[in-house]
Amino acid sequence: MDPELVERLVTTAGGELAVKMGIEFVSLSAEHSIARMPVEGNTQVIGLLHGGAHVVLGESLGSISSAIHAGPGRFAVGIEINATHSRSVTSGWVTGTCEALVLGRTLATHEIVMRDDEGRRLSTVRMTNYLRSAER
Repeated sequence: MDPELVERLVTTAGGELAVKMGIEFVSLSAEHSIARMPVEGNTQVIGLLHGGAHVVLGESLGSISSAIHAGPGRFAVGIEINATHSRSVTSGWVTGTCEALVLGRTLATHEIVMRDDEGRRLSTVRMTNYLRSAER
């Protein structure tokens, strides 16, 4: 992994939003990444995990996995994301598992599946990142 990316991830704990959401990164690679997030503190008005929280977890995993694939001197920019929510959750933790669908020279696409503590699928996020050079 690019040492500069590792330093940014370590010093920011994945970024301010990830910290606010309580996201914990378990494992990271271009092909397969895992992170988890508490439901508590990330709910909407009726007590369900906010749909946007699913997307934040998914985008965090997809972006970091794409940045790892991009390599030194390059970075990933999200160009498309969508989410399908299939089940709600009101407590516990949500675990996101990110799998690469396409790892190309200029595009990386990942599917991120969120599951509850019992392993039930809650949401599926698909994200595509454009990979570009840091020089312009």
